Amino acid sequence: MKHSTLLVSLFAAALLMQTCRLFAADEQAPNTLSDDEMKAGWILLFDGKSTEGWKSYGRPTLNPNWKVEDGTLCHKVNAGDISTTGQFDSFEFQMDYRIGDKGNSGIMFHVSEGRGAAWATGPEVQLEDNATAADAQKCGWIYDLYKPPIDPKTGKPLDATKPTMQWNHIRLLITPNKCEVEVNGVKYFEFVKGSDDWNARVAKSKFARMPGFGKNTKGFLVIQGDHPGELYMRNIKIRPVKPE
Repeated sequence: MKHSTLLVSLFAAALLMQTCRLFAADEQAPNTLSDDEMKAGWILLFDGKSTEGWKSYGRPTLNPNWKVEDGTLCHKVNAGDISTTGQFDSFEFQMDYRIGDKGNSGIMFHVSEGRGAAWATGPEVQLEDNATAADAQKCGWIYDLYKPPIDPKTGKPLDATKPTMQWNHIRLLITPNKCEVEVNGVKYFEFVKGSDDWNARVAKSKFARMPGFGKNTKGFLVIQGDHPGELYMRNIKIRPVKPE
């Protein structure tokens, strides 16, 4: 009986180890694309090893305070804004990020250089530690323009973010006919850039005095790096899409 019990235990242990190996094999490594993603046209903007494809906004090189660390593109001190070297018009964008205490950053799109700060031309999707950061504009909001609906459970705008230094996932869809923002799989809102509603909101915002704001239909992606708080990013990818 003892011998049989031992054989059963060994068999169960081997089966468990094999199951774990299968799960591990199925889990996609960070900063890689699956076959299906490649077929769908996704492009990695960060390979987990280098800063290739990125530069400081308005400059030909990259501020050394932006670093590659443990498979992330990150900054821990003021590093200035970082820009893709390529430009994009209609696209779907996704990335994982985690942000430090009081952290404040953002993703700007359709940015052009040579016209002042990046946010003077490109709308910004806020990234923030919602619990302690000073800015009233919260994570996932289009800065000073759009925010998610009120969550009836809290009486405050919907907040799907995780606590400081935990991984979050953000998704943007930007096309002439429909734009979306999702945080951790929760859709915050839709908007149409350049619509009557968009223009009315811009006219009531701080961007009204910036004639070039939101006018570009193509431009750089810029990640804000001149505000407090650490920022770590991985699985940064983009997929050009055709407008609906």
